[in-house]
Amino acid sequence: MAKKPLGSTFTDVLKTFFLGRQRATLSILEEEQVQSPYRTMLRNFREKWSAMLGVYMFLAIFLAVFILPIFFPLDTQFQDPTQQNTRPTFSYMKYDKALQGNVASIDGGSVFGVGVDRDGKLYQWGTLSAKLQKMPPADKRYVQASAGLDHAVALDADGKVHTWGNDRFTLNMIPPELSSRKVKQVIAGHQISIALTEGGEIYVWGNSNLISIPVPKDKQGTFTKVVANTTLAAAITGNNELVILSSRETPFSYIPSEIQGRVRDVDLTERSAAAVTTDGRIYVWGGNDYGVMDIPAHAQGRAIAVSAGRGHFVALLDDGSVVAWGRNNYKQTNVPKLKNIVSIQSSYYQNYAVDKNGRIHTWGLKGYLMGTDQYGRDLFVRLLTGGRVTLTIGALAVIISAIIGIIIGSFSGYYGGKTDMFLMRLAEVVNAIPFLPLAMILSAIIGSRISETGRISMIMVILGLLNWPSLARLVRGQILAAREQEFVTAAKAMGITEMKIIFKHILPNVITVVLVNLTLSFALSMLYESSLSYLGFGVNEPNATWGNMLYGCNDSTVMSLYWWRWVFPAIALSLCTVSINMAGDGMRDAIDPKSIGR
Repeated sequence: MAKKPLGSTFTDVLKTFFLGRQRATLSILEEEQVQSPYRTMLRNFREKWSAMLGVYMFLAIFLAVFILPIFFPLDTQFQDPTQQNTRPTFSYMKYDKALQGNVASIDGGSVFGVGVDRDGKLYQWGTLSAKLQKMPPADKRYVQASAGLDHAVALDADGKVHTWGNDRFTLNMIPPELSSRKVKQVIAGHQISIALTEGGEIYVWGNSNLISIPVPKDKQGTFTKVVANTTLAAAITGNNELVILSSRETPFSYIPSEIQGRVRDVDLTERSAAAVTTDGRIYVWGGNDYGVMDIPAHAQGRAIAVSAGRGHFVALLDDGSVVAWGRNNYKQTNVPKLKNIVSIQSSYYQNYAVDKNGRIHTWGLKGYLMGTDQYGRDLFVRLLTGGRVTLTIGALAVIISAIIGIIIGSFSGYYGGKTDMFLMRLAEVVNAIPFLPLAMILSAIIGSRISETGRISMIMVILGLLNWPSLARLVRGQILAAREQEFVTAAKAMGITEMKIIFKHILPNVITVVLVNLTLSFALSMLYESSLSYLGFGVNEPNATWGNMLYGCNDSTVMSLYWWRWVFPAIALSLCTVSINMAGDGMRDAIDPKSIGR
């Protein structure tokens, strides 16, 4: 049996394409043999650098959107207004090196941080607005600083309060009563600021319409510490009792009775509270979101301090170690191996720990590779998941159109006559139906009655059902030319059935032309889906596609101020479609080298 030359089968072509050419010593007779069409096509394709670049670009995008979401999963229900429209950066916890080994106070805000060294110098880092960059006088000696949503508060050695950053909602109007009192603690919260005097009095200023923090008159003057979240505050009195400062009853109000009179420390997430008692035990109450009630067993009886972020708690133990539990979407509970820690500070999604030598240790959210959108969602994660949806819709739509187009085109080209007339007129009717108006009408009529999965399926089916006519005409033309060749006549003479002749003998000889068409149709289907989503009739929020990510940027303010929200999805969609078209053009030129000169 004669040995087939390398590259004579389609399997050899695939091996050569992905694994490279295999060098083999051929005999004189083998060298004189005519190369197979597959091998010739592959050689022409590989010699076209733009086609290979397109293939590599598409493979990189494909692998990224289908593999990386395993490591960066998308939580479609996640929203956080404190993180909205933040620019790409990894500087949230990139503190000044002068603080290392010399820190006296440190705190994290929504997207920035503040700190004070032992010499009383004030520092800040992260994403800083123009107002945040206008820091308090440098000639003061500061002892504490606190960072909030978009403003900061600092306390100097004389007990005076300084504030900077957002000055709306009277945030810059420090209560006049504080001018005659010495303050020992300040808090920059969510559109509010809080000060605790050495006399145990609490003063609150800022957006009182959004957040109301009433201070009981019978408790005023007894407080030793105060903490706050975005809706209320909590304070510890001199006799170790805990008081919730809120104008209405909330889950925070149900303080465990056994801790009253024994509270050493307290802090608040958005939906729960945690307190450390004098015997080192930790108590959590309120909402049981993200497993905040699952306190590490080895921490009980050993805790000396607690701190909280948006949805997680961090506790300092008596041996200088640190434990964390709760929400972990930004690795904020993945505590590094720490020892000799003397203080902890957690806020939002950042964590700071200071050891006995004054060295700072951080973990949690450092920033975003591609920034966030209007709901505070990570654009990089949404871009990956959105790309997977967009590519899947495009691929399945092409598969549907390919099945229909190949079958109809094959029958039309092989049988001819009335069959050809009927099928081609049907193709013309379908081709006359405009895709975008039809999809928009169907989406408006039945879109709200079906699930999001059903909507995605509907888009794929419509794309597939309307895109087959061009492929059918192409297959018909190729079949018409191939059915008159000798191998078809020989197959008929051997009694082979017509179905086998069409799909086993003729179609494999024209499949390369079909592949070129499908490649270009794939890019077109992706653009159709993105266009539909961009117009608001495709895949809906909170599910992500490249199209609806761009739809959320259909605003002049977003285009000018939040460039990262539209630049990255546009680049991803452009690179993907361009790479597919480059590969398709290269495949077309490889099949028909004469087309290069035309």
